[in-house]
Amino acid sequence: MTPAARLAAAASVLDSIAQGRQPAEAVLKAWGQANRYAGSKDRKAIADRVYKVLRARARLSWAMGGREDGRALVIGSLSLIDGLALDEIETLHSGEGYGPRPLSKQERSRLTAAGEGELPGWVAAGLPAFVVEDFKATFGDRWTEEAEGLMAPRAPIDLRVNTLKTDVETVRAELAEAGLEATLTPWSPVGLRLVSEPPPNIQATEAFKDGRIEIQDEGSQIVCALAGAAPGMTVVDYCAGGGGKTLGLAQAMAGQGTLIAGDVVQKRLDNIRPRLARAGVEAELRLLGQNGGGMEDLNGQADLVFVDAPCSGSGTWRRRPEEAWRLTADEVERLHALQVRILGQAAKLVRPGGRLLYVTCSMLSRENEASADAFEAAHPQFRPVALFASPPLGEGNRLRLSPASTNTDGFFAALYERTA
Repeated sequence: MTPAARLAAAASVLDSIAQGRQPAEAVLKAWGQANRYAGSKDRKAIADRVYKVLRARARLSWAMGGREDGRALVIGSLSLIDGLALDEIETLHSGEGYGPRPLSKQERSRLTAAGEGELPGWVAAGLPAFVVEDFKATFGDRWTEEAEGLMAPRAPIDLRVNTLKTDVETVRAELAEAGLEATLTPWSPVGLRLVSEPPPNIQATEAFKDGRIEIQDEGSQIVCALAGAAPGMTVVDYCAGGGGKTLGLAQAMAGQGTLIAGDVVQKRLDNIRPRLARAGVEAELRLLGQNGGGMEDLNGQADLVFVDAPCSGSGTWRRRPEEAWRLTADEVERLHALQVRILGQAAKLVRPGGRLLYVTCSMLSRENEASADAFEAAHPQFRPVALFASPPLGEGNRLRLSPASTNTDGFFAALYERTA
């Protein structure tokens, strides 16, 4: 493919991402499968362009007069990201072959003016406009740093070592033999970190196939560790999702006790089964009703209930920048109400003296502090319990992780003990 044809393809992929709900990675994969003529270098160049545009979308749209279509964003990226002059951009837009059509008068005008004037705060930060005030209130003077840490860099690849099968240094040496240089994660004692470029094929390693490692962000590892799961406990992973934290809890329990993982989607539970088998651990999987029913027999019996609640996923925007532009204020309100309801249901399962851990991968206070506050107000029989953490991880019973502060995905956690 010519450079111009790659630009046209990137614009088409961006339009497909904007028009649907699929992750950018899935849209890029589908494009590659439908366009077999594109070689590996072509697909990589197109993917790089797409992710550069998604991460800088606010600035690029602003520069192009508010346009959000793929063509406009790609054109803006050539100027503001690549630093190309107008005549160079016009050469790439000759309309010949499979390249994009020539620039319009308006597009040339926007490129000429690109970079002029002061950007609004939300544009400079690269955030959706409606979350800026929340970031300011939460992070104070650091809000722009936190925004940049969330939206700008590519995240590293973190691994959790399955200590039921091996140890960290053994896996680290094994990966080194395979040409993958891993460093220790700064917070998790069972974590290893790889750079994201070039993307490592972790699933092809023997360590992954044998269940000795799992791909898991260090933030997820931290909140699993803080939950305090231990051998012999009855533990409920109330919103199991893909099962990553289920595996982390099972590892902490060392195969002793009872672990129940529930979710409202059967496909998610089905996907957990091979992961459990690969890791050499067990868990009972339960399909829950849309209103949370399906665990009534466990009321008042769980030592620990882990609630990784449905949320915006805003803490993972550095991995999925397209999700930032799909989120709305109304959706955040819907999620807040759902989180409060789920916490109320999950609390019924906790025995007196047992614990409840509330977790989100969100950066937004409405899903984090506000949901925790609402739970505390409605459930005085649950007292806050101090987490074993300290700044910059958190204080008291609440933990907040963020990319700029800890180089993990964004997470929030609040821990409680049932007193009666």
